[in-house]
Amino acid sequence: MRLRRLITPYSVLVLLLPLPAPLLASPRPGTAPSPPPAPAAPRPPAGIEPVDPRPDLDAYILGPGDALQISFVSESYAKLGGAFELLNDGSTTLPMIGSVVLDGLTVNQANRWLTTLYRRYLRRPELTLLVTRPRPMQVSVVGEVEAPGLYVLNASGETAAVAGKPISASAMPTVVTALQKAGGITLNANLRDVRLQRRLPGTTSQLREIQLDLVALLQRGDKRQNPFLFDGDTILLSRAPAPPPGEVLGLAAANLSPSTINVNVVGEVKTPGKLALPAGTPLMQALLAAGGPTPMRANRNNVELVRINRDGTATLRRYMVDFRQGVSGPRNPPLKDGDSVIVNRSVFAAGTDSLNAVSQPITGLVNILALVEVLRNTNNNN
Repeated sequence: MRLRRLITPYSVLVLLLPLPAPLLASPRPGTAPSPPPAPAAPRPPAGIEPVDPRPDLDAYILGPGDALQISFVSESYAKLGGAFELLNDGSTTLPMIGSVVLDGLTVNQANRWLTTLYRRYLRRPELTLLVTRPRPMQVSVVGEVEAPGLYVLNASGETAAVAGKPISASAMPTVVTALQKAGGITLNANLRDVRLQRRLPGTTSQLREIQLDLVALLQRGDKRQNPFLFDGDTILLSRAPAPPPGEVLGLAAANLSPSTINVNVVGEVKTPGKLALPAGTPLMQALLAAGGPTPMRANRNNVELVRINRDGTATLRRYMVDFRQGVSGPRNPPLKDGDSVIVNRSVFAAGTDSLNAVSQPITGLVNILALVEVLRNTNNNN
């Protein structure tokens, strides 16, 4: 009877109501409650991606590793400015607005996005965003180059900038810089059809492609054909339907290759050995750099060029000594790094001395001659 008196309509209503959340999910004794999830860094909306006043291909796109600086127009907000860097996820932390994502935006777009965010807290949020140190660039070079692959290019100079502040144009890597980094072009490269692919600004992954004419750059000095490179660019050199003219080939070998190459010139020359020559040096000039063929001993009709190709194979070609020849693939080819040139003995020299006397001052000549002998036998069997 006493129990029935305690259970009233009001008490039944209390029992049916849901319990508060802290009571339903109360932690166990000795354990701390889990903290609420951190808010995600704000990302720019789609409306922040209008086309920049400059062409898309000329707009620097921000990414992880960029060192930036903010300056406010109003002196009252000067303390809010300063230097910062984009983290691996493309975000950074700024005063008042906290974490914000700038990855994929151009400098102008990021400037407008930050102005929009600061407008929530400041009356005059006008600011200037600068890139004080661009991140290293990863550029892909594929096609008709000696060593295709992915290369990291850096701007020379620690104080180089991209937008609005001190910057040396020659400090920024260009298409020619990437080609030199990739070992230079092959003899079959189509210099009139070089493709540059670049990511468009914004959060999309769309690419834009332009065609470059390096012949115009080499012959007329058209610098528009040698644009600056940005992180993520891809350079594609297609194969030419026919070899380029000798004049163009010589210019390309001299300008689109590394500054120096190492070449072995052995046999019947006055100063045989390993030579460091300017890139694109033709065969005849290498012979002159080695002192020229020795009189009466050199077989001027049998100069052999041994080249190790990038696929691991080796080729042997024979040439005649003719110092009147310009740069020409069939008669006076430009040399590549690692080439070996052998000036064979004449019949007179073969009858008066032995191979040991000729090869004595040459380090590693025996290995080169062994490779030459294998290539000779292969050519004869074919």
